[in-house]
Parts: sequence; structure tokens; C-alpha cells
Amino acid sequence: MDQFIKTYLPNVSEIPDEFIKATGETLFMTAWTSLIAGVLGILLGVTLVAIGPRGILENRWIYNILDKIINTIRSIPFIIMLPLFAALTLFLVGTRIGAVAALVPLVIGIIPFYARQIENALLEVDHGIIEAAQAMGTSPLGIIFRIYLVEGFSSIVRVSAVTIINVIGLTAMAGAVGAGGLGNLAISRGYNRFQTDVTLVATLLILLLVFISQFISNLIIRKTTH
Repeated sequence: MDQFIKTYLPNVSEIPDEFIKATGETLFMTAWTSLIAGVLGILLGVTLVAIGPRGILENRWIYNILDKIINTIRSIPFIIMLPLFAALTLFLVGTRIGAVAALVPLVIGIIPFYARQIENALLEVDHGIIEAAQAMGTSPLGIIFRIYLVEGFSSIVRVSAVTIINVIGLTAMAGAVGAGGLGNLAISRGYNRFQTDVTLVATLLILLLVFISQFISNLIIRKTTH
């Protein structure tokens, strides 16, 4: 195996430590972005459903404001978000480069995307069940935790997997501007130095992370779907 790598992946064989570090940075950015944006995205998505049309706490005025903010942020290309929020990143983490700095634009970019996915997932819940719960005097919080989040769990897992895959892709894009990770390695060593094997292996590792996250989500969906 060592001889195969040295023969066909000569540049990769010289920097195994860099691949380990880059993979760790990608996992770091993916995990923390998914955690922070996941919690805030679920809160925002549930809020959108609750105050939206036919919601249990319908408030069209606030819904329209949140809807426009979400659509606006989602319309900004992520590559532009990186310099756009550079000042905020510097203020929050003290630096504009590196894996930690990348968390700021990543979280800001993912929250509206995930919130919209959560909204769509919860809107699939049978409205008849919600009406029945309301008729029995269930409180809004009770409906959210006992109906929306329980009945919509499989859909939530499904959209969460899509979001995590999106996060992995964005970490690669963030790497192009010095955020670290496999994307940075593919650009700085692979593309800029014409080391095609480095770019290839970095890409394969990113795809592996995508396949693993998809496999885990499919496993959870099968276990929770009755």
C-alpha cells in the first residue's frame, strides 16, 4: 500500500500530517456549525411554523418580517458572506482566518437555510392532529413538543442530513479563503501547486464525509419510521 501511494500519489505521500490536520479542521467546522446553527435553526423554523399562516400562534406581521430576512440572507452567495462578515468575525473571535473564524459566516449562512428546511418539514405534519390537540386543550408548547417535533421527526432528520451535507460543502468553500480544512488543502496545495493527486484525495475525503453523514441519517430514519 505504501508503495502504491508513493507511486501514484507522490505528493499525498509527503504530507500525511497535513491531511490529518485538514480533515480534523473540516470535522471541527462541520460539527460546531451543525450544532450551533442546528439549535438556532430549529428554534427559528418552529417559530415560523407557529406564527405562520394557520399556525397555532399566527402572527402574519412578524412572520412576514422573518420571512423577508431569511430570504435576503439566503440570497447572498456564501463566498460573499466571508468578506461581508469579516468585521463581525474579527470582533467575535479575534481573527478573520482559520477554522474558528469560519464558524461565524458558516453559522450565519446555515441558520436561514436550515430554518426554512425545518419549516417545510413541520408543515408536512397532519393539521388534523394539531386541531385535535387544540380541541383537547393542549398548550402551544405542548403542541410544539408533542406533535410537531414528534410527528415530524423523520422529516427533521432528513432535512438535517441535507443541511449537514451543505455545511461540508461550505467548509470546502471557506477553505478557499484561508479557513483551513480539506478545501484549503485542495486549493493551496493541489490547485495552486499543480498537485492533482492532493486535490483528488482531498475531494475523495470530502465525499467520504458526505456519504457517512448520509448513511447515518438514513439509518436513523429507518429506525424511527414505523
